[in-house]
Amino acid sequence: MRVLAAMSGGVDSAVAAARAAEAGHDVTGVHLALARNPQTYRSGARGCCTLEDSRDARRAADVIGIPFYVWDMADRFHEDVVDDFVAEYAAGRTPNPCLRCNEKIKFAAVLDRAVALGFDAVVTGHHARLGPDGLLRRSVDLPKDQSYVLAVLRRDQLDRSIFPLGDSTKAQVRAEAAERGLAVAQKPDSHDICFIADGDTRRFLAERLGEAPGDIVEAETGAVLGQHAGAYAYTVGQRRGLALKNPAADGRPRYVLSITPTTNTVTVGPASALDVSEVVGDRPVWTGGPLPDGPIECEVQLRAHGEGVPATVELVDDRLRASLHRPARGIAAGQAIVAYAGDAVLGSATIV
Repeated sequence: MRVLAAMSGGVDSAVAAARAAEAGHDVTGVHLALARNPQTYRSGARGCCTLEDSRDARRAADVIGIPFYVWDMADRFHEDVVDDFVAEYAAGRTPNPCLRCNEKIKFAAVLDRAVALGFDAVVTGHHARLGPDGLLRRSVDLPKDQSYVLAVLRRDQLDRSIFPLGDSTKAQVRAEAAERGLAVAQKPDSHDICFIADGDTRRFLAERLGEAPGDIVEAETGAVLGQHAGAYAYTVGQRRGLALKNPAADGRPRYVLSITPTTNTVTVGPASALDVSEVVGDRPVWTGGPLPDGPIECEVQLRAHGEGVPATVELVDDRLRASLHRPARGIAAGQAIVAYAGDAVLGSATIV
């Protein structure tokens, strides 16, 4: 097959491209320039999309022996991922930008362009598997598994995707990179949010949304316990940084229970009030076989790297509804709910 390998400049995508070439595919490497100011998007292991990353990707392509190009998608990334991230926080939700990037950039804009140019599939370094049955499955390296952030992909997108690393651990990938002579073998993984290089999400949002003072109130009594400079700086389940002036009567810590943009209010309460037994998501994507015509038993994952929770799931009125068999705590709107049967992804939706 003629395939396009998305090369970020990291070790995973480099080894994925090398494996695809070794498997006999006609591979072309492409680096996505996603930053409008690429010099500022990496600080050590934080961030991505720097000129350094582009050069690392090019050097890897040279070692592998494949053609290499850079595609400028900075404006598309800013509109579909960065602007969406800011808007979601302004609306009181907690988005996962990796989900949006996979959905809107890597497997929409890139895949669409690749197909238009005559490529059969896109290769990425995600730690996930596509089984013989075509189902998206967890990586064998569970701590590195990325099936959760890929669960937004449609069936037609998965059919044109190749994930060569799903049967390997990260340690094995690094060892293989060293054996292949790839200079990125020991390059640190990027983490946190790639477009917030210093990791200060509150500052990033404040610069774009400005200060918006409001009340922090107690759920049980409605009493005002403190002030905030912007509700966007808080997320459900947060404990630190609340700066409340009155301690709880029982001396126990309080947590953010909800955020209400219409009143610019952050509501706090005890940890027990974070428990939820039902989760509803909109914009469902179902890739695990035929759409269910009734409730099914499965597991759901409610945040990146979160544990699976047994649940009864059904699709009702274009929404995915999960009744949890045990309460889950600190579930935030804007995250994804992903349904699994064993290690196979059944479907996903955005938590509302």
